[in-house]
This record gives sequence, structure tokens and C-alpha cells, in this order.
Amino acid sequence: MKLLITGATGFVGAALTEQMKELYDITALVRSQSNIIPSNTQQLIANNIFEAEFPNDIDIIIHLAGRAHILNDQTIDPLVEFRKVNVEGTLQLARQALDKKVKRFIFMSSIGVNGAVTLQQPFTEDAAPQPHADYAVSKLEAEQALKKLFAGSDTELVIIRPPLVYAAHAPGNFARLLKLVASNLPLPFAGTNNKRSFVALENLVDFIQTCIEHPNAANQTFLVADQTSISTRELVQYLKQGMGKPARFIYIPQPLMKLGAACIGKSKLYEQLFESLEVDTTKAQKLLGWTAPLSTQQAMLQAGQNYIKMKE
Repeated sequence: MKLLITGATGFVGAALTEQMKELYDITALVRSQSNIIPSNTQQLIANNIFEAEFPNDIDIIIHLAGRAHILNDQTIDPLVEFRKVNVEGTLQLARQALDKKVKRFIFMSSIGVNGAVTLQQPFTEDAAPQPHADYAVSKLEAEQALKKLFAGSDTELVIIRPPLVYAAHAPGNFARLLKLVASNLPLPFAGTNNKRSFVALENLVDFIQTCIEHPNAANQTFLVADQTSISTRELVQYLKQGMGKPARFIYIPQPLMKLGAACIGKSKLYEQLFESLEVDTTKAQKLLGWTAPLSTQQAMLQAGQNYIKMKE
């Protein structure tokens, strides 16, 4: 089976390409030659990957590339920029997939399409979308456009919406959290009992492979996450344990934390640390028979251990 992977040098793409290199004939669609790509993997180089002419015999496209969250985005209209890449660029690639009769198009979306916070019930695939940021809006619009494009065709569409993906070398918010946890500062999570879903990098890669192979994945949308949700306090405890450090917490009333975060323009950070965001993966379990190979505790401990090794 021949795969085309976009974003093959990224956090998820590099892990996926490494895992799949002995199983499939892979072409990595990249902007420039990369040493990250395994030596037995072909590299298709194009300044604009969305306009690149890819081989006619590709069976499955795994589209991971995109414009992601950008801290301190200085663009005049961020949504316009997100749409250029995540919607228009994705459609350029998808039209070529349709023309070349690619069997399956796997699109990496985001749990942000569902929303930012769960109050009583975990998110499911059937929940009404409530995108909370420009990035999530662009992902939802891409999903809708892809469904319309591939409707009635022989190309199967699979949409995957993960929450935060983590590992020791994760970028973005998880990297900042790891740095904070590795410090000896007491953290203000003593009274935190929220529930948040995450997905370990290894678990996400395993799920993508399931979507490559399983016939029941055709034309479906899936929420994917580790098997159990945990509180921010538990998250820190697992990471600290992996790092071989004691967990030290202090108690600050959450209303006070929320007010303080709002005063310094960090309401989004408060939301991510103290509010709940749970994902129901029942559909993936029932339709595909998928369960995460690593438990949340195993993966978090491993992330902590590997982070310390990286810093030695």
C-alpha cells in the first residue's frame, strides 16, 4: 500500500513516518529536504506542498500539515491566514486526490471543533460543533468542505479530532508545562479536580494506523484520546513521578485564580489548566475495535522520564 504523508517532519508526522516506514511504501510531501525523514522514505519536495503534483498510484493520503496555533499572532486577520492553509490548501490537495482516485483521505482535525470546555457530558462525534478559536473554525470549515467534495465519490474521507497530543518532545503548551513541572516550584493545583482528555503521541499514531487499515473507518469522523481523563493535579503528579521529583502543591481558590488570569490576559491558560475537556472515544472502540495501547498513567510517566533524559 502506498501512502502520502503531509507534515511528515512535524511532531505527529515524524513519529508516524518512523512507525510506518517498514509497513508501507511512503512518500513524504515536504517543503525542503529533511534528515528527519527515514532513509527508505521518498521525499517529494515542493515550496507549496498543496500545489505539488504527487504520484498517480497513491492509495492513502494522511494530511497532517497545516497552520496551527500561533502565540502572539501578529497577522491583521488570523482567521484569513488559517483559512488560506487549513481550508483552501487542504482542498487543493483533496481535489488532486479525487482526480487521481486516491482510495482514502485521512484528515487531522482538532477537538477544538467541538469546543473548549465540557460542563456535564464529554464531547462525542454527534455533538454540535462549537469551535472556540480561529484555528478550530478553519478546521471545521475544512471538514465541511472535504465532506462536500468527496460526497458520492470513490475516495473515502476519515476525519480525526484529537485533543492535546503529548510526549517528552511535544511543542507548544505541553512543552511549557513540562518545563514548569520540572522546576521545584509549588504549583496551585491542590484543589483542582477537573477532568481533561489527552492523547499520547504513541496512541495517536496507533489510531492513525487503524484508520489506514480498517474498512469501517471509511467516511467517518472520530474523536480519539487516551482511555481515561485526568485532573491537572494528576497530570502533574504523573509527570513529576516520571521525572523522579516530588509533587508539591499549594491551594489557591479557583475563583481567585480565574480573576487573576483575566486581569493579566491569561483566561485561555486558566481554561486549559482548571476547566474540564473530556472526550468520549466509544465510537472508535465499537466501530474499529480500537483501544489506546498505552494507559494515560504509563504515557505520562514515560513523558516525564524522557523529558529528564533529554535535558541531561
